[in-house]
Amino acid sequence: MLVFGPAVCLPAPAAATVGSTCNSKLPAQAHDTLDQIDSGGPFSFPQDGDVFANKGRVLPKQATGYYHEYTVVTPGSSDRGSRRIITGQATREDYYTTGRDNSFEKIDFSC
Repeated sequence: MLVFGPAVCLPAPAAATVGSTCNSKLPAQAHDTLDQIDSGGPFSFPQDGDVFANKGRVLPKQATGYYHEYTVVTPGSSDRGSRRIITGQATREDYYTTGRDNSFEKIDFSC
């Protein structure tokens, strides 16, 4: 038995985007994470440094293992939260995400 009902319109998922942000505009915790990355650790969480799979294909397409993710501590959060720095293999190829809206911002270190 097939049952048909009224059509339901669902909102489209948020569009994936890569923007840019000035290094000076990042939260203090992101600067702490960048410092940890530059010094090779120690890191805040054991998952820091894991391969970022880029499953949503938001960042430029690269081979698996090209991107790595690091936690940006969220004050007041009892877990890792959703903020991350994603690093690519090129020098200063770093992205910041709040984990919302499937968006990433390439960090501009010149401002």
